[in-house]
Amino acid sequence: MPRSRRSSERAAERGPRPRDADSGGVLLCDKPAGVTSHDVVERVRRERGVKAGHAGTLDPFATGLLLVLLGRATRLQRYLLGLSKTYRAVARLGWRSSTGDRDGELSHTGRIPERLELPTGRIEQRVPMTSAVRVGGERLYKRAHRGEEVETPVRQVEVARAELLAASGERAEFEIECSSGTYVRTLIATLEDAYCERLRRTAIGPLRVADASDEPIDAGEALAFLPGRSLTADEAEKVANGVAVDAAALNGSGAGEGDPIRMVHDGRLVAVARRRGDVLRPEVVLA
Repeated sequence: MPRSRRSSERAAERGPRPRDADSGGVLLCDKPAGVTSHDVVERVRRERGVKAGHAGTLDPFATGLLLVLLGRATRLQRYLLGLSKTYRAVARLGWRSSTGDRDGELSHTGRIPERLELPTGRIEQRVPMTSAVRVGGERLYKRAHRGEEVETPVRQVEVARAELLAASGERAEFEIECSSGTYVRTLIATLEDAYCERLRRTAIGPLRVADASDEPIDAGEALAFLPGRSLTADEAEKVANGVAVDAAALNGSGAGEGDPIRMVHDGRLVAVARRRGDVLRPEVVLA
């Protein structure tokens, strides 16, 4: 049987492709504890029959907002990864963990920190051995599982806010707003006799876990935080074919050289472009 006929028959057995596969979209998922971000993406991919990826991982013990990109929206990952994050974190006081969280080897010190203040502003953090960062071509957590210890890189991160919400006995709860790439368990460990017992991501930029749903939001809605440029029908056709258009309409919008811009026609996201002088050059085309 010719390959094309076999492929057609398999496609017919699967039924019509879901809307997500054609239009793309972003799922706001509320990840439960005990599963990896990859597990969530695989489940979505399997259930919906579409290409899928995520925009920012969560540790297995953590819960909360995970952005799962569907179809062509997977190409928008770069614009979502850098958004700030908001967390609720519960620190267990008088204890330490070998990994900074409840999944590590725990030891009881009995010493309750006198001051429950977390550092804010621009700070340096050493990447933990349990992270997914690659060193020497291999992810750190794989080396950690083998009992290896290597010198991990140091990163600069920004902690905009670290507010103590409640404290009682061995536990203290914080709300933390920070830059992408911040390790909250490392932040909690600065209290010395404490580890991160529970961690929940409540927001990624303007997107909220309270809005989590089985229905994806439109890719243009997910990128609503970017400056936008409305296109005429002729311009939309040009942009869809990778042709640059005039940037004059953005004057006064605050969009600077190299900034990403939403290119929208008739309420639909056509592309994301970058400002280069007097023109907008399409970088990712969705239409």
